[in-house]
Amino acid sequence: MHLSEIRLDSPVGLAVVGVLALLAVLSVPWFWDKWRKRKQIGRSATVLVALCLVVVTLGLTGNMIGGFFPTLGSLLGTGAFAAEGIDVEGGDNGVDLARARDLGVAHARVGKGTIAHVTVTGRRTGLTRDVTVYLPPQYFQHPYKAMRFPAIIWIPNYPSGPEVTTAPIGYHLPEQLDVAISKHLLPPVIVLIPDPTGTPKIGHDTECVDEVNGSPNDTYLSADIREWGIQRLGINPDRRAWTIAGWSSGGYCALNLVTRHPQWYAQAASVSGYEKAQVDGETENLFRGRKDIDDANNVKINVRLHPAPLELLAISGEKEQNETRAVDQMRAAAQAPVQFTTWRIPDAGHNMNTFKAQLPDVLTWIGQRIPGPSAPGPRADVTGGVKPWPLPSTGARGGLTAVDQ
Repeated sequence: MHLSEIRLDSPVGLAVVGVLALLAVLSVPWFWDKWRKRKQIGRSATVLVALCLVVVTLGLTGNMIGGFFPTLGSLLGTGAFAAEGIDVEGGDNGVDLARARDLGVAHARVGKGTIAHVTVTGRRTGLTRDVTVYLPPQYFQHPYKAMRFPAIIWIPNYPSGPEVTTAPIGYHLPEQLDVAISKHLLPPVIVLIPDPTGTPKIGHDTECVDEVNGSPNDTYLSADIREWGIQRLGINPDRRAWTIAGWSSGGYCALNLVTRHPQWYAQAASVSGYEKAQVDGETENLFRGRKDIDDANNVKINVRLHPAPLELLAISGEKEQNETRAVDQMRAAAQAPVQFTTWRIPDAGHNMNTFKAQLPDVLTWIGQRIPGPSAPGPRADVTGGVKPWPLPSTGARGGLTAVDQ
C-alpha cells in the first residue's frame, strides 16, 4: 500500500484509535499487579503503549480539526500528491493542462470550475513544488476565449499544502469560488494554490520568506508563480488583477508578500494572520541574525516605511489575543496610500471553523476590488507606476532584491 493511500482524516480511523487508547489506559491499572514475571518490563510496556496511543489520538484529533494532512504520504512528504478533489493532472509546468478542456467545458455547463494539479519549477529560483489551479467555468467558454483573467494566489496554512483546500476535511475553496462567481460576488478568477513549504514539512516552516543563504520561498511564491500564471494561463499581468490571500501563517504570508511587492500585487486578505514571521520549534533559522532581513519581513514596518497603493484586509477573532494585537498594530502603523481594513469576529478562536465561516465574505471583499476578465490591450505599465522598494539581499538562490525586480 502506498503511503498516500493511508488516511489520516478518517473519522472511523480516529474512533478506532481512540477506543484502543482508552482500553490501553484502562489496562495500566488493571494489569499493574497482575504481572508475575518480568513485572517491570510488563508495566513499562503497558504504560508506553497507552502513552503512544493517547499521543496518536491527540495528533489525529488535531489533524482533523486543523485539516493539515489527509494522508500519511502528505505528512511525510513522500509519494504522490494527495489528489482529493483534483479533476486532472496538468503535469510539469502545466504541459498537460490541455487535457482539462473537455472536462472544463462539461463543468462550465453546470457552473462548476475545474481543478488541476501541476508542478511548477520557478524560473528564478529553480524550486519545484505542487500547485493546485482553479480554473473558473468561464475559462472554458467561447466568449472568454481571448480574455485575460484576474488571479488570486491562495497560501495554505502551515503545515498544510494545496490539498487542504480540496480535501474532505479542508475548507472546500473550489465550491466557495463556484458559488461566489455564480452570484456575481466575485468575477471569474483563476486561483493558484502553491505549496509554500515544500518537503519535508515537519520542522520546515518557512513562513514564506527568502531565507538568509537558504530557500528563496518568497521569490518562488511572489515572482515565479506569478510569472508562470501569466505565461501559461494568460492571467492579466496588471497589478490590480492580483490578490494574495490566506489563513493563519498563510494570512501573514499574504500581507507580507503584497507589502513587499506592491508593484505586482494590489490586494491582500488575511484571516487570523500576524505581522512578522513566527519563530518556534517548527521554524527554520530564517534570518540567521540579520535584523535588516527580519525587519524587511515585518508587515507593521512595511506599511509604515514603504507605503504603497494597497488594499489590505486583516481579520481576527475576539479570542485570538496575539493575532488581534498584531492586526491593531499593523492598522495603527499603516500610512497612506495604504488602505488597511480590519474585521473583528465575535467569539472566534484560531481554528479552521473561524476561517471557513469567513470565506464567503473574504471572496466578496476581493470581488469588489479586482477587475473582471478583459481583452488584451496595448502593452502598458502593468505596475501602474508603483515602484519596488529596496529589499535587502538575503543571499538566497535567485532571491529578489530591488535591483532585479
